[in-house]
Formats: sequence, structure tokens, C-alpha cells
Amino acid sequence: METLLGSDHHPIRYISLGKGQPVVFLHGWTSGAREWLPFASELAETHQVFCWDARGHGQHEPPQTNAMQISQMASDLDRLLTEHDLRDAVLVGHSMGALISWEYIRSYGLGRLGGLCIVDQSPKLLTDTDWSLGIYGDFDYGRNQRFLQRLEEDFAEGVLELAAYGLNQRSRENYEANSRGFQQMRDYLRGLNGPALTRCWDSLTQQDYRDVLPRIDLPCQMIYGDTSQFYSADVPQWVEAELPFPELHIYPKADHSPHLWHKERFIHDFRRWCRRL
Repeated sequence: METLLGSDHHPIRYISLGKGQPVVFLHGWTSGAREWLPFASELAETHQVFCWDARGHGQHEPPQTNAMQISQMASDLDRLLTEHDLRDAVLVGHSMGALISWEYIRSYGLGRLGGLCIVDQSPKLLTDTDWSLGIYGDFDYGRNQRFLQRLEEDFAEGVLELAAYGLNQRSRENYEANSRGFQQMRDYLRGLNGPALTRCWDSLTQQDYRDVLPRIDLPCQMIYGDTSQFYSADVPQWVEAELPFPELHIYPKADHSPHLWHKERFIHDFRRWCRRL
């Protein structure tokens, strides 16, 4: 992986492939660059593709100080874009990656961007009396505090429980049956830095990007699963209504990672959308 230094001198590690219109893939919480590598390989013939490990993610050491804030991740993204002088770049953000995209736009504007692809995310994770389109539809401040405590007790199991006891019945059944997929995910999560990623989650759940969406006067592709563990069907409809230039796709029988359930369709939809930018 290539490396450059963030504004706080923490290393930003990433992989770059190909040449052409730049595409920057931003993974979800607890994931890493490998989530996007199959897609990057597919697109490298026509695009300059970047896949990073966000700070504290992947197999890299997290910052020594309490620097797992989403604002710092947006600063890291700005360093990546400016270091390579990327213009008309397309950001592809899954879950946390979408939040980082919105934080970047709030802080640094749209000047270097040509488009934005959002994969299964709400602009505000926590619910309250005025907002029911966050996690589960009822994941409020108190519930999040209990979740943060659970992460401190057993990070890996806490993350699995978040995915299992949501809106996707299949995930619940697989978790309770201790399926091979959940066993593999448990082993993977146990190898991550739980305290750093817990601090990251705390930062993510403090954010609200509802006011950012109407200001994104660029083409925005939206990819959502119809059986997401976390978000109801009302979430993509609300986001679509707020964006000036949206293109919404709902993938059938797909959870919070619709791009992984329908890889070929995602590549096809993304390529076609990019050609029209």
C-alpha cells in the first residue's frame, strides 16, 4: 500500500490502480480497502481508482491520540485528493464512507468532485422525537450509549449483535444459528482495534448531515438494499427527495451491503452512470 501523511502526521494508507477519471472508494465502519478491491480491479481500465484504509481500520495501528473523529477522516480524504491533484473525482461511500463524503463536502466543498455515490446510509444515525430515519427507526441516544458500553465489554460481539438484531430477519436467524459467515466475521472483528473503532463510532453517531444534502449540486447515485439491517425503505426515499440530482437504485434481496450482493449489477450501474457525468 502507498502512504502519505495526514495533517496530524498519521499515515494514510491506500492502493491506487489504473488511470482515467478518478474514483475514490470509501469503506464502511470496521471494514477496509479490501471491500472495494474487486470493484477497483474491474474499473482500473477506464478509471484511476483509489481504495484506502481509513485511520484505525484495516491492519494498521490507530492514532496514538484520540484522533478517530470523522472530521479528521475528512481531512485525510482532502490530503489524498490534493496530494494527487484529483479533479472531477467520484467519491463512492458505503455506510461510514458516505458519512465521510458528506463531512468532506461540508468542510471542503465540491470543487474537486464530479459526482457522489452513496451506498445504504442515512444522513443521521441516531433517532429522536423529530427524526425516525436513523438506525432501526428507534436507535436513540440512550440506546447508543448502551451500545457503546457493549462495545467496551466485547467489541466483536457487540458489532455482530448490531447487525443481527435489526431489520433483516435473515441476519438474525444466521446469527442465532452461529452460521459460518458470522463465525468468520467474529474472528475478523477480534483482530481489530476495538477501542479505536469504538471512539470512531461515537464520533459517527454525533453527526447530522441533513443540511448538507440539498447543497450537493452534483450527480448523486444512490444504491440501497431492500432488506437493510439498519434502514427502512423510507430512508432512500427521503435522501432522494433532498438531493438536487439523484439516481436511486434499490437492489432486491440485499442487506446493508447491496454492492456485495449484486456485484455485477453495481459495476454495470456505476459504469453507465459515470459515462454520463
